[in-house]
Order: sequence, then C-alpha cells, then structure tokens
Amino acid sequence: MRSQLRTTLIAYAFLLPALVLMGVYTFWPMAFGTYLGFARYNVITPPQWVGLDNFRELAGETDFWTGLSNSLRYVLVVPIIQLAAIGAAVLVNRRLPGIALFRAAYYVPVVTSFAVVGIMWGWMYDQYGPVNWVLRGLGLLDRPVNFLNRPAVALYAVMFVTLWKGFGYYMVLYLAGLQSIDRTYEEAALIDGAGRWTVFWRITLPLLRPVILLCSLLSTISAIKVFEEIFVMTGGGPAGSTYTAMYYIYSKAFQDFRYGEAAAASLVLAVVSLLFSLLNFRYVRGGQVA
Repeated sequence: MRSQLRTTLIAYAFLLPALVLMGVYTFWPMAFGTYLGFARYNVITPPQWVGLDNFRELAGETDFWTGLSNSLRYVLVVPIIQLAAIGAAVLVNRRLPGIALFRAAYYVPVVTSFAVVGIMWGWMYDQYGPVNWVLRGLGLLDRPVNFLNRPAVALYAVMFVTLWKGFGYYMVLYLAGLQSIDRTYEEAALIDGAGRWTVFWRITLPLLRPVILLCSLLSTISAIKVFEEIFVMTGGGPAGSTYTAMYYIYSKAFQDFRYGEAAAASLVLAVVSLLFSLLNFRYVRGGQVA
C-alpha cells in the first residue's frame, strides 16, 4: 500500500510542472477571457462587471455580424481543402522515383510565413500579375482585374490562398493515415474482384475516417478564426468584404481597447466553433470498414 502511494506521488510530481504551465498559460487566460466577456475593461482601469451588456452591444453591431457572416462563408474552403488533400495524398502514396520531392514540394507553402505568402499573392492577384495573364490567355477574362480590390471576389481570392497554403499540411496527415492502413484489406478485396475505385470507396475511405475527422475539425476551426491572411492581404477590405469575426475581435481589443466586447465576441466565436465541431463529430465520425 505504501509503495503504491509512493508511486502515485512520484507520478504526480512528474506531472506537476506541466500542469502548472497549463494552468498559467492555458486555463488562467481562458478563465480571465471568459470573465472579461461579462466586464468592461480598457487596461487602464480595473475590470467592471456589466453582466450581459457586452453581448447586447454585440447584437447591435453591424461590423460584428458582417465579420461573423464572412467567417461562416470562409468555412466553404473546408470541403475543398479536404478533397484536395485526400487526392494529393493518394497520388503521392506511391512508390515512384522522385516521389519524396513531390511530397516536399506540396509541403513548402505550409512552412512559408504569411508575410511572404501575402506579398507574393498580392503581386500575383494584381491586374498586371500572372493570374490575370493566365486567365486572359485562357479567354476567361476580357480585361485585367485586381482581385483583392473587388468586393465581389476578394474573400474568395483570400480563400484560395488559404487552400494553396494549407492543403499540404492536411495532405501529410492523410498520407500518414493511408500508410497506417493494413494493406491486407485492400489486397483481399482486389483478389475478390473489386475494382480500384470500389476498394478506395468501400475500404480505404472508411478506414481513413478518424483522420478525416481530425483534419475536418482542424480546418473548420482554422477557417472560422481566420485572421492572418486577412490582416496581411486586405486588412478587412475592400468595403468590409473580407472583414471577419477575428478581425473584429482584433480591432476591438488592440485598436479601440474595448477588451470586454472583444472577449464577448471571442466567446460567441468559440460557441460557433463548438457547434461546427459537433457537426463534424456527428457526420464524419466512424472508422469501421463498410
């Protein structure tokens, strides 16, 4: 009994540093941020409890609803990025000469900073940039367009950059998932006469569901709280067409110093993320062979 108690105490002693760090850098900021959602705070004076006033003000803020609407539209990039990542993972999951080079090439945008990506795509989207040159060469455009200055297309132009930069990250996760699947399932199905597409649809894809769920969760939450692309490429413009909920939170907190409203908006965004996560669990969870 004494030996078991000693072993338990030693285990908790090893966990204690990590628990302290999590408490200081994770749980305390979460608790304080939640409290600020119900308080008025401008850094200079101490927080004052105001109940639900911050949420009532949010409900009347046009900018908040514009940002939330654009953030929800940004979720449209999630199924596209997942399909692209699965397709790329299947393509590079082959033993071909030089395949490692292709895998690395797909991953390069992931490790490139958003500052560099924003400058590069800002030039590419310019009316004299290569995107206009290609589209006009294909006959899809009559005259040059500055994509980031057009309210109708600016958000979708930024979404494409998110797709381009992020799908390599999910491709690596899917590639790891594909390589962890026991090949005897697929080989047995092929021996029984199933086609390649049937094997993929009925065996490979169901076995990949845990990875699909993980990637869907990560990409959905990233889309809802998108900020860096917007900050670097458009600053929320033109005419608020790329103004997202996270950009609203940033503006309230670090430009207007209204931390209470920013925290309240963060709580609303957290609830929205939770709802989308539950939908992912509802429709994607699984992992059994069909």
